[in-house]
Amino acid sequence: QVQLVESGGGLVQPGGSLRLSCAASGTIFSSNIMGWYRQAPGKQRELVAVITSGGTTTYASSVKGRFTISRDNAKNTVYLQMNSLKAEDTAVYYCNLRKIVTPTNFWGQGTQVTVSS
Repeated sequence: QVQLVESGGGLVQPGGSLRLSCAASGTIFSSNIMGWYRQAPGKQRELVAVITSGGTTTYASSVKGRFTISRDNAKNTVYLQMNSLKAEDTAVYYCNLRKIVTPTNFWGQGTQVTVSS
C-alpha cells in the first residue's frame, strides 16, 4: 500500500504563489509517475501536471508557464510550484502516484487552494 499526504494549500490573492508538497510512504518502487490533479466544485477532476521518476514532465495547457512540477526521489516527494495564480485555479488539489510495472493508482486526501481577492 501507498499513502500520500499533501500540504501547502491555502488562501492566496490573484497573482500570488503557493507551493504544494506531497510525501509518499509505504511500498514504493523506483518506477512510478507522480502528479497533481485538481477538482473544482461542479467540475470533473482534471490533470494539472505529472512527472516521471526520470524527470519527464507534462502540463495542462491552462497552467503551462505558470506552474512547475518537480520531485525528490530520495524523499519520495513531489512538489508543485504555482505562480501567477488566477481565480480559475481555485480547486482541491490531489496528489497522485501511479506504479508502472503493475499499473496501480494511489491518491492523497486533497488540499484546498483558494485564489481570491
